[in-house]
This record gives sequence, structure tokens and C-alpha cells, in this order.
Amino acid sequence: MRTRVARTIALLFAGYGSIYFCRSILPATAPLLIADLHGRGMSASDATVTIGALASIGTLAYAFGKFFLTGLADFFGGKRILLAAMFGAVAFTAVFATSSIPAVLTLAWIGNRLFQSMGWAGLVKVSSKWLDYAAYGSAMAVLSLSFLIGDAATRAGAGALIGAGFGWRAIFLIAAAALALVFLVVLVFLKESRTDAGLAPPDVNPINVFGESGAQDRPTGLRALVLPLVGSPAFWIVCALSFGTTLLREALATWTPTYYVTGAGFDAAHGAGLSALSPIAGAFSVLGCGWLSDRLGPIARARITLGGLILATITLGALGVAPKGAGWLAVVLVVAVQLFNSGPYSYLAGAMALDFGGKKGSALSSGIIDGVGYVGASLAGIVIARLEVAAGWGDAFGFLAAVTAITAACAVGLVTLEKREFRRHG
Repeated sequence: MRTRVARTIALLFAGYGSIYFCRSILPATAPLLIADLHGRGMSASDATVTIGALASIGTLAYAFGKFFLTGLADFFGGKRILLAAMFGAVAFTAVFATSSIPAVLTLAWIGNRLFQSMGWAGLVKVSSKWLDYAAYGSAMAVLSLSFLIGDAATRAGAGALIGAGFGWRAIFLIAAAALALVFLVVLVFLKESRTDAGLAPPDVNPINVFGESGAQDRPTGLRALVLPLVGSPAFWIVCALSFGTTLLREALATWTPTYYVTGAGFDAAHGAGLSALSPIAGAFSVLGCGWLSDRLGPIARARITLGGLILATITLGALGVAPKGAGWLAVVLVVAVQLFNSGPYSYLAGAMALDFGGKKGSALSSGIIDGVGYVGASLAGIVIARLEVAAGWGDAFGFLAAVTAITAACAVGLVTLEKREFRRHG
């Protein structure tokens, strides 16, 4: 059993992490894209805003997919949906690499992000059919590393390729080819569930919003899937936390390489490579927070989230007053923000989504939590770009500090609600 579960986790890890080859490639090569558009006649400011708008539109498409496509995994199975996400990302990344026309780039990035939006829900659905609920915290912490490691590998690889003289088109095509190879591995070896592998089904969390029917693999209909989730106050608080933490995460993911070049004083190759430090720090945060939550009890997740957001707010304030050309000081502060934010972020659409949804609704639970988050994250592209162009990086980080402080206030509400529930149930 342990061997089969471990192999499934490894395949899910590889499958979802590799989607980031075709996702993090945009921010990693953003300075090259901006320079390319500038060389074609755009002003540097307009080129920056164009890439920011492209990122924001793509994020909105991603959020749309989270709300309206992720539930497909509850009805049709997680493996199919994960494979669809990978295939679509490969196809649209290749299309993106063939054009420099902003309209075509936008349409290709929208298609890419729409397909990518289904990937995590597919992973969560397969996880719900393989993992006992007592292992949700640790197992989902490991799986959450997939997007951090995939992000770091993509950024580090892009930095190396840029340093070797590759252009952004070649880098996009290399990313698509790498994801295509992992797609074939997942297609051949991943099993949808324990029962498909001839094993006994896992136990689900008995306090999931569906009650005893949460142990079912598929819902009986859309109404029976949606209503129990949207009727839970705790679920909506978690969605609010997702809004703030995802906005911050997406802002850092999109703009860190550019900030390192235009704000901290590094060149493009070093900026892309140094941006890989942030997801590495995030990986330690995810593992540490997952380990603590399993040992300190469910209410610990809310408390850890609150502490992390308070520290992230303080660090973002320090970034807001950091001088231009701060160099390694800027790197240390950005990495610290990622450290404080990543663990809390990883709880929301992972272990918490499984707790709410069980096997029956885990994909939609994860999708709604993530979808609300990416509505917030849609601000990360265009708003940060306009703030940076109009007033500089100080105001951009000040905005992120304010958003994170409000998110911390929501975490106070979650701690309070969980304390009441804990007392009510003895």
C-alpha cells in the first residue's frame, strides 16, 4: 500500500509540477519579452504594461477555469482532467512561441491558463481517492511542493538558457517539449484510485460538508455538489484568505525577475536565476507548516496562517522603503515574503479543500478556493505594472503590504470561528 501511494504521489508531483514549465516561463522571460516589444516600436513603459495586462488577463482566465472547469474532475475523474491540463498547456505554449503580435500572444496565454486551471483540481481528485484523511496535511504539503519545485526549476532553467544566449521563443518551445515528455509518463503509469489498483478505498474526513455521502467517488448532480460547499461559513473565510495569499504569490511570481532587474540592479540572466530562490524558500515553508499542522491539530493551521501573514506584511513594508539598487537586501526580503506566505497558501486548496470536499467534492472545493484566489491574483499583473510605472516599486510593495494586512485580519476571523467550533464539539 505504501509503495503504491508513494508512486502515485510521485506521479502527481511530476505531472502538476511540470505544468509550471509552461506557466513560470512567462515571468522568467518577461524582461526579454518587454525588450522585444520595445525593439518593435513600443515604449518601454507601454511594453511593461502590455506584459502586465497579459499576465492579468491570463490570471482571470485561470480564475474562470477554477470556477467553471474544475468540477469536471468530480464527474469525470482526476486523471483525465490532469492530462487535459498538461496537453492544453503544451499546445498553447507552442502557439505563443510563434508570434509577437500582442493579440495572438494574449489569446494563446488565455488558452494556456484555461487548461492549466484544471491541473490542481485533477491532482486533488486523484489524491482524495488514494489518501486517508489522517495523512492529508503531510501528503498535500509534499504535493504542494510540486508547483514550487516546478516554478524554481523553470526559472533557474530559463536563467541558464538566457545566459547561454537563447531567445524567449526557443525557451518557450523547450518548456513545451519538456512538459510533453512528462505527459506521456503520467498517461501510462498513473492510476485514478486505489480501487483501480485493486486496493481498498481510503477513509475520508468525517466532518466534510457532505457528511456520509462525502465518501462517494462522484456526486449525483450539480446541485448536490455545490450547495453544501457554498453554505459553509468557514469555507468562505478560507476563500477570502485565498484571495489575499494568491494575489501576493502571483505578484511575486510575475514581477520578481523584473524587480530584480529594474529595482534591485541585477541583469536579466541573474534576475531570472535569483527568482528561483523564492519558490525554494516556499518549499521549506510548505513542508514546515504541513508538519506543524499535523502535530498541533487542525486549529493550528489557522494560527500558523495568521502568524505568517503578519510577518509577510512587515517584510513587504520593508521592501516598500528599500532603496533602488538594493541588490542582495532586496533578494533577502523577497525570499522572506515567500517564506512567510507559501505555507499558509498551501493549506487552502490542498488539505483544507480535501477536508471540506471528501472524495465527492474535493475537486470543486479546491477549484472554488483557488478561483477566488485568482480573482484577487488578476490584480497582480496590471495593478503592479501601473504602480511601478507611475510611482516605482515602493508603492507597488506598499499596496501588497496593505492587501496582506487585510488578509491577516481575515485569518483572525478563521481562528475565532475554529475556536468556537472546537469548544462546541468538546
